[in-house]
Amino acid sequence: MGKLEAAFSDLGRLDRLASQETAVHRLDPTAKVMTTIVFVLCVVSFPKYEISALLPYALFPLWLAGSGRIPFGFVAKKVLAVAPFAFLVGIWNPLFDKKIMVQLGELGLSGGWISFFSIMTRFCLTVGTAFVLIAVTSFQGLCLGLQRLGLPRVMTVQLLFLYRYLFVLGEEAVRASRARALRAFSGRGMGLSVFTQIIGHLLLRTIERAERVYSAMLARGFSGEIRLSREVRFGGAEALFVLCWSAFFLAARFINLPQALGKLITGI
Repeated sequence: MGKLEAAFSDLGRLDRLASQETAVHRLDPTAKVMTTIVFVLCVVSFPKYEISALLPYALFPLWLAGSGRIPFGFVAKKVLAVAPFAFLVGIWNPLFDKKIMVQLGELGLSGGWISFFSIMTRFCLTVGTAFVLIAVTSFQGLCLGLQRLGLPRVMTVQLLFLYRYLFVLGEEAVRASRARALRAFSGRGMGLSVFTQIIGHLLLRTIERAERVYSAMLARGFSGEIRLSREVRFGGAEALFVLCWSAFFLAARFINLPQALGKLITGI
């Protein structure tokens, strides 16, 4: 399987994981979206030099993944794939913030390096949680949850269409890539000029197919409403889920739990 085919296969795997039947999957999407919003707000609100206080927040994505039977390796691979963007944002900090803030024996750690590690920690927590949330909710359920929380319907439907049409674009790209490889003898047809022509044809074919898909949706009664295959409602289990995790996030925001636990154990 080529790299392009593997990439879209992994994207489709999120939908397959979201179709599982577990207690986490059956929770109302609104509850999971609300809890994740509180999670993200708490994580990003920490000072730039904070690292240890962020560690307890890893319990939330780990619990979601474990309860929803989401492979940890799959999520880690996805996070690593987009990690270079956060790396490029934070790697410049040590060049501008050279004040020594932590002394480890003869090794001094500057504020720039601490803030860099803090950025990478926040990135792993938020992006990893986003992937797990989609895997236990489905992108369709995520859009429904956002809509119930007040996001305009036109935006949620556009988000859903954007996600769905990625698969249309991906299928056409895989076909074009395979056809190009089969016709490229001795390296011919692999140049930039041929590649730009393929991109143009790919966009035209994708637009044409997307119009056929939309016509088929209208023929089947699509009215702009987001619907799920299972009936969901916000009940007692959802309220308990939101309250318990939100209380934990707020407690971890105002109390450095690793530091408090260290003091309790060592008595220092």
